[in-house]
Amino acid sequence: MPEIVLAALDTAGLGWLILTTIIAGVVYGFAGFGAALIFMPVAVIFLPPAVAIAAFSVSALSSFVTVFPRAVPLVDRQAVTVLILSAAVAASLGFWVLRVADVTAIRWTVVTICAVTLIALIAGWRYAVTPSLRTRIVIGCATGFVGGVSGLLGPIMVLFQLAGRDSVATSRATTVVFLTSTSLLLLPLMYLQGLLTLEAVVVGALLLVPYGAGSLLGQALFQPRWERFYRLTAYVIIGAATLMGVPLWDKV
Repeated sequence: MPEIVLAALDTAGLGWLILTTIIAGVVYGFAGFGAALIFMPVAVIFLPPAVAIAAFSVSALSSFVTVFPRAVPLVDRQAVTVLILSAAVAASLGFWVLRVADVTAIRWTVVTICAVTLIALIAGWRYAVTPSLRTRIVIGCATGFVGGVSGLLGPIMVLFQLAGRDSVATSRATTVVFLTSTSLLLLPLMYLQGLLTLEAVVVGALLLVPYGAGSLLGQALFQPRWERFYRLTAYVIIGAATLMGVPLWDKV
């Protein structure tokens, strides 16, 4: 067995990473968001932030054969394409910040973004107007930059989507298509900046099946009429993962 695979299997906390990935996949499958919010706070306990981000992006590719196909027919393709391309462009700047920033500072950034997003989602903020092209570009850029720095592509996008007036099925489908497509586009961008290491690819490959299995289970559980239950469950899990990722626990 290649040494790089053996090294990946020897990754500290691999069991916890696999369990977290399964839970993240289940939440993503039924809610359409929350996977990175669950995975990243736990992953950065065991992995450098850049490796955690790249590994999650690789594992998320399983969504192309699990939840993505059902979501595509439900979205506004022109609108979601604008969001995806804007996010991909802005992510390059976020990756540069990731390369030069302090690891502990990034971990605090991750848990802070998770916490703020969770509070905003629970508060139930909504907007009543139809977003313009400029608004979508701004949202996409903001999402991409934050995703590049912290690995959290979801928070801004999810808040934007859930704050609208789309049905739960359409909102879920839009976030699924956006997050899955953008995760794929981030991989070559990370490679160009030297952030996509072989270690991250192998660890991500080990998480492909757990993430895919979790997503399939979550998708099977999805019923639009149970929207409140799904969101409440996702919020609880996201909150727990955020608390686990607080760097202060390293000193306990």
